[in-house]
Amino acid sequence: QVQVVESGGGLVQAGGSLRLSCAASGLIFSLNDMGWYRQAPGKQRELVASITSRDTTNFADSVKGRFTFSRDNAKNTVYLQMNKLKPEDTATYYCKAHVPWSGMDYWGKGTLVIVSS
Repeated sequence: QVQVVESGGGLVQAGGSLRLSCAASGLIFSLNDMGWYRQAPGKQRELVASITSRDTTNFADSVKGRFTFSRDNAKNTVYLQMNKLKPEDTATYYCKAHVPWSGMDYWGKGTLVIVSS
């Protein structure tokens, strides 16, 4: 059974930093693509950042230069380091594991990030 679990959300002041973690189990972690998405109240879920099995990263324009994405295959975990946070970064952040050969996606339940002004 595949499980994806996010952690690290919380309340932070604008300009501050948070690091989100996402641990996945039940799959061959090193072979999967991983992604962070976020959804603010009343808005659609959007891609924040992604990382492939070969460590190629991609970021939304709104977070480029502020967020970094890394993976530790030994721990089956990915990390989203968020710096210079803005109030508009407030959202629930979701982690997704994508299995390329099956096309299956597995989602976590999300972790809430609130950035106060």
